[in-house]
Amino acid sequence: MVSERQGRPVGRRLVLGMLGLGAVGVAVGAPLQDSLNGVFAGVREKDPTGITGLLPGSGDFRFYSVAPSVPQRTAADYRLTVDGLVARPTAYTLADLQGLPRTRMVKDVQCVTGWRVPRTPFTGVRLSHLLDAAGVKPGAKAVRFTCFDGVYTESLTLDQARRPDMLVAYAMDDRPVTHAHGGPVRLYAAPMYFYKSAKWLSGITVTDRVQPGYWEERGYDVDAWVGRSNGRDDASID
Repeated sequence: MVSERQGRPVGRRLVLGMLGLGAVGVAVGAPLQDSLNGVFAGVREKDPTGITGLLPGSGDFRFYSVAPSVPQRTAADYRLTVDGLVARPTAYTLADLQGLPRTRMVKDVQCVTGWRVPRTPFTGVRLSHLLDAAGVKPGAKAVRFTCFDGVYTESLTLDQARRPDMLVAYAMDDRPVTHAHGGPVRLYAAPMYFYKSAKWLSGITVTDRVQPGYWEERGYDVDAWVGRSNGRDDASID
């Protein structure tokens, strides 16, 4: 699973080699940078360290992994299940999600480790829409998210999940969410640090209590508000 924190160490030669090639690309200009971007595209998807985020064309994102590998899912074989304490369990294809009322948000992406990517567009369906369609049962208090890497999990309280800035996203930067960024579908929890925005989303389970996610089990804040962490709890949508 790609998270927003370091997973495994990387070899010194690989680090120096990638940074050296990146520096060459900056020095010689756009044509070579474009070529290097193509070379590094596959490397970024497998890089657990974040070092490739320093290379040309990274879009200022950092790529980290908590699983040794993540299977690919195509539009044909992707499924998102909604189950648990609901009246109508449902399985959505990518086309199903794309056919639902869509929301586009433009917000800053903030990682708990310090890096930030300003004004990043995400498009998808509001999480609250999927919960309403499933019919949340009395006694439900929270939502648990699972991912098809088989490792990463996250959670929100039911009140948090119903906010208008919680999105099940299939587009990022106005393009389909790539595998490296957690596609074809990922969670985008706009007012929270980016580790809450689970990548490679495969399951939404309504539960009777909050179950700490992967990083919360390792000491991270369960709520993870950016800046109230930082005063940026803003549910407005652009």
